[in-house]
Amino acid sequence: MGIKINDLMQQSGVKFGTSGARGLAEAMTDQVCYTYTKGFLQYLEASGELKKVNGASRSVAIAGDLRPSTGRIMGAVAKAAADMGYVPVNCGRIPSPAVALYGLQNVCPAIMVTGSHIPADRNGIKFNKCTGEILKFDEEQIREQVVDVDESIFTDAGFALPEEDIDARIDYVRRYLRTFPEGCLQGTKIGIYQHSAVGRDALIEIFSGLGADVTPLGFSNVFVPVDTEAIRPEDVALARQWAAENRFDAIISTDGDSDRPLIADENGIWLRGDVAGILAAKYLGADSASTPVSCNTALEKCGWFKDIRRTKIGSPFVVASMIDATFAGHKAVVGYEANGGFLTNSDLDIGGKVLRALPTRDAVLPVLAILLLSIKERKPISRLLAELPQRFTASDRIPDFPTEESKKIIERFNEVSAIEEAFGGAFGKVESIDRTDGLRVTFASSEILHMRPSGNAPEFRCYNEAGSEKRVLEMQRQAMEILLKMKG
Repeated sequence: MGIKINDLMQQSGVKFGTSGARGLAEAMTDQVCYTYTKGFLQYLEASGELKKVNGASRSVAIAGDLRPSTGRIMGAVAKAAADMGYVPVNCGRIPSPAVALYGLQNVCPAIMVTGSHIPADRNGIKFNKCTGEILKFDEEQIREQVVDVDESIFTDAGFALPEEDIDARIDYVRRYLRTFPEGCLQGTKIGIYQHSAVGRDALIEIFSGLGADVTPLGFSNVFVPVDTEAIRPEDVALARQWAAENRFDAIISTDGDSDRPLIADENGIWLRGDVAGILAAKYLGADSASTPVSCNTALEKCGWFKDIRRTKIGSPFVVASMIDATFAGHKAVVGYEANGGFLTNSDLDIGGKVLRALPTRDAVLPVLAILLLSIKERKPISRLLAELPQRFTASDRIPDFPTEESKKIIERFNEVSAIEEAFGGAFGKVESIDRTDGLRVTFASSEILHMRPSGNAPEFRCYNEAGSEKRVLEMQRQAMEILLKMKG
């Protein structure tokens, strides 16, 4: 039976988001996941990227996060790879950047089963080509693939995974331990909020291996949907409590698949991901920084970077922008997102050693860079933040909000008069509008409101920027009240 991926998206409700497919775990049946995987590999064959060498089978790396449905989906992915004549390599439960790194080093596709930060009743499959993340062009081509599927192979028993190969995890940890100076974090005291992050053990190994005094915190056997763009109130309270009780220099964590970081200063205050990206890029000596249009404008105002590129929201757009920056001749090309995920498209010099480019979201590098910047400048993280141009951002989301409904709200605001009618009472006159991704409105006060449908979940996202933390939180509250009334 031939199934077109675009039709499968509509029939199953499992649709493409950022770099892959996502949906309810119960909708991500073995057949749906098997078909998606075959469509991805079939596209790589058609594009000429994936070829058998002298008739020998190529590997396909597979990894996953810690949510309950992940193991079953990994089995369906492995079965699809094997049925197409490839050797599935079970890299185990490791961070998304770890399996992506394995794929780049071994020139093979890398597939991560993860729903990232979304609740445990959902999941996803993130696809990486032999050369890195799939981009929007690749996604369009995958949608057009027609896949032959034998329905008789699917039973309640599911599919077994090959024996676990630990090389990908080892290589990811070694990436940092062998590149950064031995003992470079000596004297720092760090709390690691573990919750259910798949990279929780790797974080301990890396940061203690570089000399930090590490304290594990908040381990959970139940999946915790930590969203680094919309931090839960309980996590805000926990960080402040832990900081007060332990006198940490920093508290660090990640989302579920450990490609997006969380870092709190010595007071237990979580940094916004887009501010963390600025500080990390400074330490790494970046001469080009690509970041989505929603990110903090302190990037432009700080004056540290020769080349700044604004993109649509989503790592594929950041990757494409970094590629353009490299072609333009920049030598230290980095990118980051509002969620804190940090990407590199250049090999970077770290004290005379080379840190190889990893053009996919990573959680370890930005945290490590900020800690080392703090040590280098002999300033606590809170002071590094205070010395940045003072622009503050906040974001929130309305969950269970269908994408089509989100688009209808955006369409209401085709005219400035409509924007001012809805938001003028709270934010004043409109100065400019940016429709790069959703609707981004700058008001005469220099305050910013940005609205857009999420690219990987049925959520409506709202971002704000203002000149003080108090004001941006008030803006966020007002904006969400207005948007929730529109939903109702």
